[in-house]
Amino acid sequence: MDIKIDSRKIKKGDTFVALRGIDHDGHDYIQQAIENGAAKIICEEGSYEVETCIVEDTRAYLVNYLKDTYYDKISKLKLIGITGTNGKTTSAFLLHQMLNKLGRKCGYIGTIGFYIGEKIRSLANTTPDIYDLYTILLQCLSLGCEYVVMEVSSQGIANHRIDTLRFDYAVFTNLTQDHLDFHKTMENYALAKQQLFRMLKPGGKAIVNYDDSYKQYFLLDGNDTVTFGFTGGDFKMTMDATDKCHTDFTVRCPDYTRHFTTNLIGRYNIYNLMTSVIVLTLEGVAPSDIAECATALALPKGRTETVFYGNNLIVVDYAHTPDAMEKVFSAARELTSGAIYAVFGCTGDRDRDKRPKMTQIACANAAHVILTHDDPHNEDQSQIYHDMIKGLPDNNYEIIKSRDEAIKKGISLLKGNDILLILGKGHEEFILCKDKRIPFNDMNVVKKCLSSPCRQGIVPSAMPFNRYA
Repeated sequence: MDIKIDSRKIKKGDTFVALRGIDHDGHDYIQQAIENGAAKIICEEGSYEVETCIVEDTRAYLVNYLKDTYYDKISKLKLIGITGTNGKTTSAFLLHQMLNKLGRKCGYIGTIGFYIGEKIRSLANTTPDIYDLYTILLQCLSLGCEYVVMEVSSQGIANHRIDTLRFDYAVFTNLTQDHLDFHKTMENYALAKQQLFRMLKPGGKAIVNYDDSYKQYFLLDGNDTVTFGFTGGDFKMTMDATDKCHTDFTVRCPDYTRHFTTNLIGRYNIYNLMTSVIVLTLEGVAPSDIAECATALALPKGRTETVFYGNNLIVVDYAHTPDAMEKVFSAARELTSGAIYAVFGCTGDRDRDKRPKMTQIACANAAHVILTHDDPHNEDQSQIYHDMIKGLPDNNYEIIKSRDEAIKKGISLLKGNDILLILGKGHEEFILCKDKRIPFNDMNVVKKCLSSPCRQGIVPSAMPFNRYA
């Protein structure tokens, strides 16, 4: 695009739009944009040596420009938006994977980055700002994509990042406590996500988790809605069997009854997989082809990534809400009669109310819990720990401030047929502390520890342990 919002990316002849943000004001970079070759400036005030257009709101100008100039092109893509507290990343990544397996080229936009089959690049937000979204969607179109599946966060909706877009499918996974520092109440949180279901194209489909207690917020009059669940719905699931290697389940829907076998483990991953089953069914894919695709799937990075340590299992997972933690502990208990240990922290500058709830869940389900850093951001870490242990009746925990040392200690506790859960950061590559981005990845620390001289002879290997993530 010849219109830019980053002065560093300006080329000769481009137009620069000066956006006002929380931390930065694009008006401060107008001169840099001109020096880099900008031929036109869109701003809210000032006078410059190149063509200048003064508008009341530069963001509104940008949104209208993108819609008027590019929406007709990107509307050719079949756009699938997935929202919910837990389940967005795994559900979206599995659907992206299955569509590509079926020869229907699909892009993915979400927490772990931008993919078309393989990863193209990382993204700053789960749901990128509207300028970046249009750029990515145009790239998907130019590379021959027919579909794009994207995670749609509540904050992305509230901050108008998907304005002007219209979706062929809107999917609701579930709603549990998270982001209340931003939304204040669960009702506000639900209403923010509800907006996705008001952005369907004519003929678009809403797909809603029938089992979730907040489903009524997403069963909107006027929408063509399909529901799924274990307790009811248009697509009703029955769990048949599960073990460490696979899950068997049955789906009954108006068009067929079908038995599925997948390498994903447990009841909660069936919820994740059902987004794919339903969308592919509605897209006219034969049930037999859907079933074949479901047999061997890869989970996204940082979602129950696992390695063996002897006959113990180490799991790195993104679980960072009370509900997600309950699910991962439940899945772990199904897989071992040994001890479960946990390492996790809580994010700073975020919902403080969920911190003691997460620690209580961990201490109630683990033999021992190690509390450590997550991303403190600008908050005093001692305050985070104070909140985490508030009212805690159990004493089966300790605090190790260094996340690296906490992981090493967790591994040292494993004796035989045990599981270590390292939770909260998943795929992330940094610890965010004030204005610093400290390189750190949980799985890298695990692998380094397992390959150290004191642990030679232990060979990490992949294992299909999964959860509703």
